Amino acid sequence: MFDRLERFEKRYLELESLLGAPEVVSNKEQYNKYAKELSDLQGAVFLFRDFKKTDNELQGLEKVVNEKHDKEFLDMVRQELVDLKEKKVQLEARLKKLLAGEDKDLNKDVIMEIRQGTGGEEAALFASVLYRMYTQYAANKGWKTELLSSSPTELGGFKEVIFSLSGKEAYKRLKFESGVHRVQRVPSTEAQGRIHTSTATVAILAEAQEVDLVIEPKDLRIDTYRSSGPGGQHMQKTDSAVRITHIPTGTVVACQDERSQIKNKNKAMRILRARILAVKKEEESKKLTRERKSQIGTGDRSEKIRTYNFPDRRITDHRINFTVHQLEAVLDGDLEELSNALLKAAEEKQAKG
Repeated sequence: MFDRLERFEKRYLELESLLGAPEVVSNKEQYNKYAKELSDLQGAVFLFRDFKKTDNELQGLEKVVNEKHDKEFLDMVRQELVDLKEKKVQLEARLKKLLAGEDKDLNKDVIMEIRQGTGGEEAALFASVLYRMYTQYAANKGWKTELLSSSPTELGGFKEVIFSLSGKEAYKRLKFESGVHRVQRVPSTEAQGRIHTSTATVAILAEAQEVDLVIEPKDLRIDTYRSSGPGGQHMQKTDSAVRITHIPTGTVVACQDERSQIKNKNKAMRILRARILAVKKEEESKKLTRERKSQIGTGDRSEKIRTYNFPDRRITDHRINFTVHQLEAVLDGDLEELSNALLKAAEEKQAKG
């Protein structure tokens, strides 16, 4: 824990220095990125500094107790030692909670992965509906979205689409979206008018910074290949697509949407870092049984969390038995009512726990 906090503080000092550099001040996008990272680290760094200060004071007073002083003075020192020891224990507990719990991720940006589930092309089309819903929600919230990787189908659906969302409360508002989303509707290709059931899976990953997870270059295998995209004048003539394999975990990420190999590599690394951190967090959370019981669902992609019923214009979240009858509004990005209901349910479960 303390090694990680030392890295946080080191990065915090680097960011303070970077924010004063002329080339960063003149680059608004870079400045805002560094300023946000500094803000995200501030709480942990200030708490860690308070802990170190308390520990130093404690060590100093422990030396004083072993020296020769009058009884009244030593009694005062011993009482102060008791107070400082109690403060140190409380600060350490707060640091552990900050690093082990989800709270540290609440202000992080999000990488969202949506994949076609069961149902063939209809499932791919539903994946594109979800993609539009979340990007519209992001626009309503004033968040920035960036497409990282996609595998579109001929009819306008997605086998897979990966994108980032950055802005205030992005992770807090979207962290409960992981799981299987089910749709019940009559596909446009259905001649008999029968209702079909299809699914798409959603994964929400807190975007990891380098300070959160150290990935050694020796643990990576990077392959380049020619993108499979539109032909004609846009046909790729260079090996710009990138596939990165994290050897220790076997995690593989490929990006080919950009024409620049460097841009594809940077996007792939962002996805890779977020995926590895998510697995690490999942392993840690399994050990924290009490904390896990307070969560809304498991966040597992195999868990059916929500049904979108088109004939009844109804959306039901199965985890909290919450239903809204404004299907069109939700699909147009009005997720606030659902989001508020999930946050409220999580707070109530945590309070009971």
